[in-house]
Amino acid sequence: MSHDNHRCHDHGSRRYIFGTVKVGERGQIVIPKDARETFDIKPGDTLMILGHEGRGLAVVKADKFQRIAEEMLRIFEIEPEEPPEE
Repeated sequence: MSHDNHRCHDHGSRRYIFGTVKVGERGQIVIPKDARETFDIKPGDTLMILGHEGRGLAVVKADKFQRIAEEMLRIFEIEPEEPPEE
């Protein structure tokens, strides 16, 4: 598995292009070193693969995504307001 080592960073928006990777025979890719360092991805970390048929794939660290999901679930802890009586 090989990848093209070029990195592009949009300093104002915290967006990156880390290059390209090739998919191996078993569907594996190598995450470029710059990407692993920028996003603190270590061996053994669990990653979540998200997808949208029109937009493609996204890879996020599962622990970060879990924290976001937990924050979203807190909405269920708030008592709903009663609808106004007519």
